Amino acid sequence: MSFEQFHLDPAILSGIEAVGYTTPTPIQQQAIPAVMEGRDLLGLAQTGTGKTAAFVLPILHRLNRQERSRQVRALIVVPTRELAEQIHQATIVLGRNTKVGSIAIYGGVSKLPQLQALRRRPEIMVACPGRLLDHVGDGTIDLSGIEVLVLDEADTMCDMGFLPDVRRILSHLPAKRQTLLFSATMPEDIRKLAVNILKNHITVQVDPIAPAKTVSHALYPVTDLLKKDLLLALLDQTPTGRTLVFTRTKHRTKRLALDLANHKYRVSSLQGNLSQNRRQQAMDGFRDGKFDILVATDIAAHGIDVPEISHVINFDMPDTADAYTHRIGRTGRALQTGEAFTLAVPSDEPMVREVEKVLKAKIERRRLPGFDYGDFNPETQFRQVRPIQPQRNGRQFGGNSGSNFGSNPGSHRPGAGQGTRRAGPAARKSSGMPSIAGGTRPDFGRRQSGRRG
Repeated sequence: MSFEQFHLDPAILSGIEAVGYTTPTPIQQQAIPAVMEGRDLLGLAQTGTGKTAAFVLPILHRLNRQERSRQVRALIVVPTRELAEQIHQATIVLGRNTKVGSIAIYGGVSKLPQLQALRRRPEIMVACPGRLLDHVGDGTIDLSGIEVLVLDEADTMCDMGFLPDVRRILSHLPAKRQTLLFSATMPEDIRKLAVNILKNHITVQVDPIAPAKTVSHALYPVTDLLKKDLLLALLDQTPTGRTLVFTRTKHRTKRLALDLANHKYRVSSLQGNLSQNRRQQAMDGFRDGKFDILVATDIAAHGIDVPEISHVINFDMPDTADAYTHRIGRTGRALQTGEAFTLAVPSDEPMVREVEKVLKAKIERRRLPGFDYGDFNPETQFRQVRPIQPQRNGRQFGGNSGSNFGSNPGSHRPGAGQGTRRAGPAARKSSGMPSIAGGTRPDFGRRQSGRRG
């Protein structure tokens, strides 16, 4: 199947061709026709499968075929600044040959540039809830002309923390509109809540809502006191490309990044206390290769589109299985392979069980060769976790960094990503502050070579 079969506007097809993409992904094949028909839609697909273009392309087609308006006509609401900027850049790239304008609205930066951009009357707005409601309250944004509403990362947007803001935004929108919800995960209670704002909708689900099959998983049992030393030893022994390390708190993110920098790793951090400019510097430096490691809180799980991430390391176990899926979705993107390592302490046992339920497989436990565990014996941790039967294809989640125990001898490991290199300190010497890069390449289709950006 090709993008031409969607009968998209020629100006949009030329934008797709300009970036070298020819084959739509499964979520695009199912969602784009329904969206172009004007249907409300709940789109469920794994992270990195091209959900962004599944709504951006039909929105561009719709707006480019109609007369220009002086109002915002399509509103895309997202949970983080990084995701807002990513989708905004996707609309620019895909709509480069159209007259449809786009704007990104989020906090952490001055309102003045946003007010200036609003004077150009963009028809597509990608926004975070807080700053959007600020503008609505100030009377600088009018949502009465919205024809299409998109809630991206809908499980997060409809979570209890965002629900009041989502309801306030809905109260400013016209009742007659098209509503689209896209998400990598959708727990049943959140699904019921989301469906309440859809009318006669169609549900598109490409694969079971779980981490991509191109990612292998491994668990490194450890104690809190040994965590940092184990991470350093793991990075030193493991050939990696770009590596994303997740921590639980902003303070731990900052502290761990400083510790890694002191060990001569090229590292930056991303967490909510940073200004937007510093967050953008961290993202650009990681994307451009100035930094090999990015230490981040879960804010980075939404909106990072860096296809060269070969490894995701959970320095801290996430709070939910859905959060695990979002984190791991940063690697193994676009049909590439990746590895996910989790440093797990005894108190993480309940969450280990929850994640294994989602994976439908027992995560391989590993001991790192040569590492001094002292009196701690990793083989004795999580023994009571009931093994889960592997998937039908016989795959056991796991790779080869470290000796394993309790794994399937006939297991298969997808791999450690393309273009990997040894991640020792010598290969990651500090290189100073990164330059500011341009927009990201959106993940929306397959290149002719078989890889997607």
